[in-house]
Amino acid sequence: MFRTFSYACTVLYRRFTQYTSARLNQLGLSFGTLFFLIYVGKHPGCTQSELTTALHLDWGHSQRTVLKLVEGGFLLREKDGRAYRLTLSEQGQRAFEASHQVFFDWDEQALANLTPEERRQLTALLYKALGKNTLPVAASSC
Repeated sequence: MFRTFSYACTVLYRRFTQYTSARLNQLGLSFGTLFFLIYVGKHPGCTQSELTTALHLDWGHSQRTVLKLVEGGFLLREKDGRAYRLTLSEQGQRAFEASHQVFFDWDEQALANLTPEERRQLTALLYKALGKNTLPVAASSC
């Protein structure tokens, strides 16, 4: 069909969303909660304000999703002065590990036709297109 970078990105994003949603649905979660769990898992004790800023979200969306995750038993909220500190519950920790693993599993599936060198080149070029001159320590880390 189209041979543009934006078309390829859109198709890959849709495939990733579909794949991830199927995996997260098994845990009772949706794609929209993925980055919340990963952020809190990597930044235990963060405030909702920190999470909202880091994920570039509007406050209302962040508030609704955090409350949904608290009510679902995935996040714990502790009052700390005027802010709430967020941590993963035991159930949230399992969901975090599964959510984090989805990235690695999907990479394996989506890049199966590429050699290891082609994967490294593709990842390096994508990070360059993102304006990041260096890859993270683990090139496949999210």
